[in-house]
Amino acid sequence: MDFRKIEYEKAGEVLYSYDHPSGLKAFVIPRRGYSKKYAAFATNYGSIDNEFIIPGETNATRVPDGIAHFLEHKLFEQKDGNVMEKFSMLGSNPNAYTSFNKTVYLFSCTDRFDENFRLLLDYVQNPYITQESVENEKGIIGQEILMYQDNPDWKVHFNLLKALYEKHPVRIDIAGTIDSISMINRETLYMCYNTFYHPSNMIILAVGDVDPESVFGMVECAIPHSKPQPPVKRLYPEESAAVHRDYIEERLAVSIPMFQMGYKGSFYGEKGIELLMYETAVKLVLELLAGRSSQLYEQLYGEGLINSSFGTDVSVEKQYAFSILGGESPDPLKVKERFLSALEDAKKDGLDRPACERLIRAYRGRFMRQFNSVERISHSFITVYFKGVSMFDYLDVYDKITFEYVNEVLHDHFRPESLAMSVIRPV
Repeated sequence: MDFRKIEYEKAGEVLYSYDHPSGLKAFVIPRRGYSKKYAAFATNYGSIDNEFIIPGETNATRVPDGIAHFLEHKLFEQKDGNVMEKFSMLGSNPNAYTSFNKTVYLFSCTDRFDENFRLLLDYVQNPYITQESVENEKGIIGQEILMYQDNPDWKVHFNLLKALYEKHPVRIDIAGTIDSISMINRETLYMCYNTFYHPSNMIILAVGDVDPESVFGMVECAIPHSKPQPPVKRLYPEESAAVHRDYIEERLAVSIPMFQMGYKGSFYGEKGIELLMYETAVKLVLELLAGRSSQLYEQLYGEGLINSSFGTDVSVEKQYAFSILGGESPDPLKVKERFLSALEDAKKDGLDRPACERLIRAYRGRFMRQFNSVERISHSFITVYFKGVSMFDYLDVYDKITFEYVNEVLHDHFRPESLAMSVIRPV
């Protein structure tokens, strides 16, 4: 069994990589002396993948919204019981999550890693789905959907995405809707499983004090030697550059108004380090203008217009891109006005070069600190892997990104016509 050892001198880190004959990629990032061990089995399949062409077919297949999340729930049920109980008996902490772009199954443990790892490999590859269990799950997920409809944090976020996007499925709740999940059946779940859970669409990652050869040996034994599958062709609706709506307001049981404002990006469809470069530049702009050390943040905080809930977020993917800032405020529209004023000043006068260069160095330091946590290593690695890059490529980004490029992105991304706002006010 051949595997590669890749040394990243800039980070002082080593990555072991193994290509399984099925097309599956397996990785180990060793942390010698660490007591906690962490493993993840991830598929390049998320909530936005609701229309696609199955390899070998020519016609498009459309499935109900929420099916990726529904499938994640169903994989924990096995013919001989619930997988969570098996992990618990092995003394580990299992979990799973579905995002817009991926579904990840994972566990952490301090002992009995091999037994836990074999269990992870086994249950993700062996779904046991009955129509009766599907009907039961509809009630469980339906309650989850209703619960989130009353959650102001969730609502303010998805209302913003609905304002930004008219057609793209990123605007739809990851769990789907009550109506969409009612259309899910056993056959559709298996069809999606067979399409997206092929080993060639998946990766395995282990982080901790584990032996790479042993990990890859278990992968070799557990994964069938099937032929690699061609990539699934995913279909997304054409989306205009303009926002769908510039403002959405709703009333819920909150004590103080909540808001998110965001910019709809036009930079996507790229792959590789360009995505990381653009994402980093947008983050830098937001932190320079509205981060905790910015003049605007200090002023707004001092005036009581924001509190510690205020923050920013950036998502730059192959299919979409957006940036967000928000939190609680007695006057969200005033915060928006002040941010736009600071933004215009930056566009007119330019960003602060020394502050920008200091922040790039700080980002590099934050990146290196995450290697102290097996969870953060795993999350970072998987988050960027399906973009076609390695997490270690961030070090090249921090070396290559320039103040001039960040200023270009300031003008390219933060356009008036790309801005929308979502507000939740008290009932």
